[in-house]
Amino acid sequence: MAETKRDYYEVLGVAKDATPEQIKKAYHKLALANHPDTHPGDKDAEARFKEATEAYEVLSDEKKRAAYDQYGFAGIDGAGGMGHDYSHVYQDFSDIFGGRGGFEDIFSSFFGGGMGGQGGARRSGGPSQGSSLRYDVTLDFKDALFGTKVDVSYIHQVVCDTCHGSGSADGTGTKTCPTCGGSGQVRRNSGFFTVATTCPTCGGRGQVIDHPCQDCHGSGLKRKQTKLRVTIPAGVDNGNRVTLRGMGDAGANGGPSGDLVVFITVRPDKYFVRQGADLYLQVPISFTQAALGSDIIITSVDGKELKVSIPGGTQSGKLLRVRGQGAPKLNSTDRGDLYLRIQVDTPKHLGLKARSLMKQLSEAMGENDRPQPVPYEGDINE
Repeated sequence: MAETKRDYYEVLGVAKDATPEQIKKAYHKLALANHPDTHPGDKDAEARFKEATEAYEVLSDEKKRAAYDQYGFAGIDGAGGMGHDYSHVYQDFSDIFGGRGGFEDIFSSFFGGGMGGQGGARRSGGPSQGSSLRYDVTLDFKDALFGTKVDVSYIHQVVCDTCHGSGSADGTGTKTCPTCGGSGQVRRNSGFFTVATTCPTCGGRGQVIDHPCQDCHGSGLKRKQTKLRVTIPAGVDNGNRVTLRGMGDAGANGGPSGDLVVFITVRPDKYFVRQGADLYLQVPISFTQAALGSDIIITSVDGKELKVSIPGGTQSGKLLRVRGQGAPKLNSTDRGDLYLRIQVDTPKHLGLKARSLMKQLSEAMGENDRPQPVPYEGDINE
């Protein structure tokens, strides 16, 4: 199911001229309030955290922010086309506050412990959710309108099938880390404060493995290439995304897997221009068709022939609406409208008979050879 993204500034709750410090502060506030570690099982909080992290990833980068400000989502999405362009887009909780030990060290310096409650250390050896992955696809115009299926091939972390995620060789287990005593942290006194840092021996897991699994080298996870056929719903547009729940990296120590997020870019069409669910098509007609009125036949975006009546006296640039012949609306059975922009073609070459008839028409109409100006309309760059 595709999801429509919100504006990144709106996600973080900052103005478009916000300073990097204001953006960082807003993100830290949202991340702390919604991180899955502090809201286990709360899918809404998890979604808000991921959305805020994605917004911060773009707005905290000077080049990405400039591209987003100028072109919107199209400026930052789709560069990878159908290639294997994916990355870890969501960070670990500790990264929010300056990397390993950053926020926890500050917290510990004031309260003498981690975030586990009851004065105990917050052990990183417990279950943790796997990273979500990004995959970019570029669709043809009509495939985006009417839906399609795309083949996706990507590499992600899966639970090791040899040790079943334990990290230990068959028949062996783990033991309490002798350095940290199983807490995952070591402490040192610094003046009036006690500073906690991640244990260098166990890496914060609280356990050490005497005989690591040979296939995963003790991590409990292995890299695997997976191929999927992803259904793209009708009506997607630039910046939309399709989220495949649980298809990202496997979680550590039995934690839930992350998601695979497919970001969509749409190639422009040669003739049709899209704005939301409405389509625009420029159609040339002759001078006499515009003056007298006429019925014309056009081909819609889905290949159907449509009869359209041109009113007499139609001017070049006039828009005619054909209801219900636009793009399908996302997650709906409705469609937008098709707008025909009329272009009146002036003949460049006339035969003798046509020239004579045109001259008679000019005399009959009493055309003005001293026309008065009218207010300017249209784009001067057209």
